[in-house]
Amino acid sequence: MFEDDLPELSTADLLESAADCRALANRADARLLEVALEYADRYHPTAHPDRAHRLARRSGDGRERAVVLGGDGCPEILEFAVAEFGVILGISPQVASGYLGHALALRHRFPFTWARLLAGDATPWKARRIVDDCAKLSAEAAAYVDRRVAPLIDSITPYRLEKIVKAAKMHAGPDLARAEAAEKACERGVFVGQSNEHGTRTMYIKAAAGAVIRNKATLDAIADALQVFGDTRGVQARRAEAVGIIADPRFTQELLDQARSQGLATPASHNPAPDSGCSGDVASDLASAGEARDRGCLNDSAGRSASAGPVGPATPSGSRWGDDDLLDDAVDSSDEPCPDEDGEPLNAAAQRALRAQLARIKHDAYTNPSLDNPSTGAGSGRARVRPGQTEIYVHLTDHTLATGTGVLRAEGLGPMLAHQLTELVGHGPYTVKPIIDLNDAVSVDAYEIPDRIRERVKLTHPVELFPYGTQETRRAMDLDHLRPYDPLGPPGQTATSNLAPLGRFAHRVKTHAPGWAVRRIDHLTLEWTTPHGVRFHVDPTGTHRIRPDD
Repeated sequence: MFEDDLPELSTADLLESAADCRALANRADARLLEVALEYADRYHPTAHPDRAHRLARRSGDGRERAVVLGGDGCPEILEFAVAEFGVILGISPQVASGYLGHALALRHRFPFTWARLLAGDATPWKARRIVDDCAKLSAEAAAYVDRRVAPLIDSITPYRLEKIVKAAKMHAGPDLARAEAAEKACERGVFVGQSNEHGTRTMYIKAAAGAVIRNKATLDAIADALQVFGDTRGVQARRAEAVGIIADPRFTQELLDQARSQGLATPASHNPAPDSGCSGDVASDLASAGEARDRGCLNDSAGRSASAGPVGPATPSGSRWGDDDLLDDAVDSSDEPCPDEDGEPLNAAAQRALRAQLARIKHDAYTNPSLDNPSTGAGSGRARVRPGQTEIYVHLTDHTLATGTGVLRAEGLGPMLAHQLTELVGHGPYTVKPIIDLNDAVSVDAYEIPDRIRERVKLTHPVELFPYGTQETRRAMDLDHLRPYDPLGPPGQTATSNLAPLGRFAHRVKTHAPGWAVRRIDHLTLEWTTPHGVRFHVDPTGTHRIRPDD
């Protein structure tokens, strides 16, 4: 199938080989969509009357339902069939559901695009993006988009294709377009993204203009205060530092008060006021320049799209049409803001001095009696208020703990260098909880799961134990009794050895889906068997398919 003598090929032949590989991959992708359609047809409710009469009749019922994947005009499919299709492909149930929906939408809502795909004239991943973008359209509107874009899929760039799809959607469904525009205009929220390998995380805030302006003014005031205490970094770095400080109101107030007492006359100097010695026009220009700099940073990265949502990245997501999934990792689509143009980085000694200064100020914030009763300037005898507490689970070796060097893992953040833990914890106060020995078996007699057992299960299994599950174990996640709880059974049934974290869909599959079976192999491993007898072992290292000869 593939040449083994690539070094012997001429450059022209090597390029042709690359084109052949891509064409072969496209044919395989098209074939997989055909397989998905055949599978979906076999799990239409009419094909399984024995399961159809047991379908859930009301919302909230854990039993199987008949669902429509792909949008208006697509046939129904039995919901739990998605699970086995996903695990065989090595993808989560959510991704499998989307894939089956794309296949059904191509056949039933985009017949012209589907025909070109089968003929090899349309790249499958582009066709799937089109149907995904049009998922909310009616069947008639989707057919209009199909006629407009089908001949163009592989003849123009993805960027141009995206614009044409957007225009066709507006023509086909003007009411939906207006509703989506109104929804975006009213969309507000605070969206937190994933941590990167450098220990930083993004936050995207979409709120009322006045609230954003006031928040920015406070961040700028804290940034100026940091400069007073020796922080020589640029304003963007100091604003980022301010995000951690503003979370503690008393610390913020004390920092600003001490900065003012050391000569900070005005709270912020980034946007000079008209009476600051400049003429009105010049001051206005300077203020506009400050805002333009902020807009420039956003436009270079986060501003590639005007949309964001709780299930997307923290910064507004860029175009999904830049390239196919195979090349996504190679495309330069960094969401990093532009670097500071002013300021100097802090050396190690300056960093230590600044940290010590900030720790002292924070200590003052909670020992200064005047803050207990600002109106009298004297303490009222009330207990000192502490900032909100945050639990951080850190996994590290004894060597890292002893030396302060190496790599550790913070839950929800990922791997970090040991020295970054100081930045993560902040300036205190903090409490170090005793290490939990996860080898100890803990149980109770009641069906309800106490927090101490829930915490141990979470630490043992940080991700749900369904094959290729993606949900991180959290406090609200279902902890399933692998051996069903029997009120008349022996004591200790609710035990760390009999509980497994499962997302809601996985829990429903385990409880209600016909043909699925699960058993515990050891204290870390579950064995799942699908309705067609395929076995998977799920443990902290991931999901592993067990072949019959293993």
